[in-house]
Amino acid sequence: MDLKEKLIILADSAKYDASCSSSGSSRKEGKLGNTAVAGICHSFAADGRCISLLKILLTNCCIYDCKYCPNRRTNNIKRATFTKEEICEITINFYRRNYIEGLFISSGIIKNPDYTMNLMIEAISLLRSKYHFGGYIHAKAIPGASEYLLKKLGNLVDRLSANVELPTDEGLKLLAPNKDNRKVDKIMDYVHKNRTNKFVPAGQSTQMIIGATKETDLEIMSKSSTMYNKHELKRVFYSAYIPVNKDKLLPTLQTPPLLRENRLYQADWLLRYYNFKVEDILDEKNPNFNLLLDPKASWALKHLNEFPKEINSCSFNDLLKIPGIGVTSAKRIISSRKYFKITFNDLKKMGIVLKRAKYFITCNNKYFTDSTFFNKNIIERNLILEDKVKKESNIEQLALF
Repeated sequence: MDLKEKLIILADSAKYDASCSSSGSSRKEGKLGNTAVAGICHSFAADGRCISLLKILLTNCCIYDCKYCPNRRTNNIKRATFTKEEICEITINFYRRNYIEGLFISSGIIKNPDYTMNLMIEAISLLRSKYHFGGYIHAKAIPGASEYLLKKLGNLVDRLSANVELPTDEGLKLLAPNKDNRKVDKIMDYVHKNRTNKFVPAGQSTQMIIGATKETDLEIMSKSSTMYNKHELKRVFYSAYIPVNKDKLLPTLQTPPLLRENRLYQADWLLRYYNFKVEDILDEKNPNFNLLLDPKASWALKHLNEFPKEINSCSFNDLLKIPGIGVTSAKRIISSRKYFKITFNDLKKMGIVLKRAKYFITCNNKYFTDSTFFNKNIIERNLILEDKVKKESNIEQLALF
């Protein structure tokens, strides 16, 4: 099998792994590549650039038979394995052609976790030493591999991740009985305790598949919150279940739950940047997100007694609670109101999503229209209609080929 065919197979096999994010590290060895402004595929650097990554598997051969995985042992698919020299050759050639700015590498399990992770270490070590590649590398640690190998891998890469894959232990036992989340937790704990500027400098992340099992959004977000607090993860990635296999244990879906995935990402953002807690947005009576409204708007409607908030006097934390106002725009409001009284027109110029925010604020003690509009049913209806219009007016980019 030639290198091009291997690349097609192993890049396609890696496409379901969503746990990628920007680098957040800076190597200064002066070698080929740069992590300071580069990072990961389909993400954005600090300067606003879209950045790219070669995303491949070392191999799609696997000893496990996870029901949801396209690379599971019992699937009749083309199998391939890169040599360490082939990984280096592809990475360097693509980098020099400006196709990529880094590498994301994961793998199926050959023989056992230690054997597989050692192959990955050999390839990355060769890339760093012989080819002097100093760019961003994100590797997927293999649960069950030894701490000795984990240490070696962590000293070679910028970011390390270990996927929990399914939100609960029960779900994992059902669909991936060979896997154990205690092994994933052990990796996360080791990385968290030993992380330095040279060992996994860009931190760690993980991925959960959403919709393959019957967990509620409350269970999923509680799992994420626990991992953020315990292991200081950089990101939890949520991947809508895509039915690529047929199995009686798998759900029958017409389409992947992409809207649910989006709501989870929005809620995740609220946890990390907006000072929300899981219990603020979900509870036992309402364990799943409203698919018609984003989590922040849903929270605001449930707590309408706390609104409207006066834009010229409310605190920074109160500003963050207002739908349509983000962290950056909240800072602009705090800074600007030192010098003048902010009006609705000023908010537009600051980049606030006024068509959402206007229902929950006053400017100089004035509502955007008469007070009869400050009604839960009216606000909810208008927000849902606005979202519907926005979706219908989206224009898709034409394919290049």
